[in-house]
Amino acid sequence: MEKEADEIKEIKQIIDSKPAVMLYFYNDHCAPCISLRPKVKEMIREDFEKMHLLFINSENHPEITSHYGVYAYPTLVIFFDGREFKRESKYVSIAQLANEISRPYGLLFGEDE
Repeated sequence: MEKEADEIKEIKQIIDSKPAVMLYFYNDHCAPCISLRPKVKEMIREDFEKMHLLFINSENHPEITSHYGVYAYPTLVIFFDGREFKRESKYVSIAQLANEISRPYGLLFGEDE
């Protein structure tokens, strides 16, 4: 319990210190979680390289998962400037997600869309 409380503090520090953060909540028994993970990594690497990406295994970290109000998998929670901007669960379209975060990301980092 205390270890997870420290991990929640660490995640909060990352969210507060990085301008763009994505939390990816998953479990290893979730087929969409497994198939979506490499697509999210690729999207971040190619289009949003300044976004900090954290993967959280919900089975191993139930307290963290509960703290962020995540009850479906996969769930992606995107933060800009320390505030939650978007939350997507279950059936996530990478193209739609990229489109929705490109404008605030571009504004934040001074990049053209």
